[in-house]
Amino acid sequence: MASAIQSDESVSENESESESDDSDKSDSDGNSDTEADCQIQRKKPCKYYNKGSCRDGESCPYWHICKYALKGSCRYGNKCKLNHPRGGRQSSGASDRASDRSTSSDPKLTDGRCYQWQLNDGNGWMDVSNDHILEAQYSLPHTKSIKIYNTPYGALSIDFNRMRVIGKSLRVRRLDDGNTVWIWYCTLSRKWIKYGDKGPKGNPSPVKSSDIEEKFQSNPTSSYTFTVGAETLEIKFREMRQVSAKRKRKVTRRPQYRQQPAGAGVSQAASGLQNVSLGTKPQWEFQGDSGAWHVFKHRQRGTSTECSVTSDDIERKYTQNPQDSITFKVKGHSYKLDFGAMTQTNLKTKRLRKIRRVLV
Repeated sequence: MASAIQSDESVSENESESESDDSDKSDSDGNSDTEADCQIQRKKPCKYYNKGSCRDGESCPYWHICKYALKGSCRYGNKCKLNHPRGGRQSSGASDRASDRSTSSDPKLTDGRCYQWQLNDGNGWMDVSNDHILEAQYSLPHTKSIKIYNTPYGALSIDFNRMRVIGKSLRVRRLDDGNTVWIWYCTLSRKWIKYGDKGPKGNPSPVKSSDIEEKFQSNPTSSYTFTVGAETLEIKFREMRQVSAKRKRKVTRRPQYRQQPAGAGVSQAASGLQNVSLGTKPQWEFQGDSGAWHVFKHRQRGTSTECSVTSDDIERKYTQNPQDSITFKVKGHSYKLDFGAMTQTNLKTKRLRKIRRVLV
């Protein structure tokens, strides 16, 4: 069965201006963005579990985790018999039950792969084949969601911020091997800027992404404070906001993309179910003036549709680095494909077109 995938809200630089318009002013949009960007679970810890026993087990609606660890005040530390939150082992919004298994005695959640994306339709967790595509889009800070076509459940939209399947009775999670490098980003001048990189004005960030991650993993309910000149700024992990006396900015945390090692892991479908297939062959397309999608094909020089790259050329570059770009020519005009924004830009006229990566 053919399948297609496209990032649903991967926005171009022009589009991101309206989406991140609050980056240079205080937020006044209530809780919607706070909930969308929150990187930790909001359930209350189970009081019976914390007392030593909960008869409901995995069906318990409360979080089976040490309540003192959530506050950062567990005196037993790594020797505690209860589960402690581990920021690097499971991505934001993943299921509480899987998080329960993230204990110090179980350092790896995957079957040997760097990461595993899975879906659950009520009959157990199923591996998502070709999940490197999900991972590549998830690693981009501006990508809110991704749409998957022609799955056994029809078209699916996965919300990366809330880590849920929109409008379907399906659950989604991302398992991690514990070695992911997590990158922290902040909106600045309507763009996502990595902490530690230079901003739009060329000013370097006074704090590194790794510093923030270290504090987050020690206590994901706390905050990280730093200074810029005479101004004090605080990154509040619960709200995923950088706040100061003057303004608030959105913050997000995404993994650094890694290619799966060859032969790593064996896909095991839970409860005897088959893996969820997302297709096999990638194909790159651009959107024409009429809204129809067209495949990138190499055209002979001198023809009306002369093009210097093929879909396979683009795929090879994308596989090397899904946050990079590639330039090519059509009838002497130079174009740039931005994998992060999923756009094609005419470098002379600056006209943008949407692009997508489809599995057929």
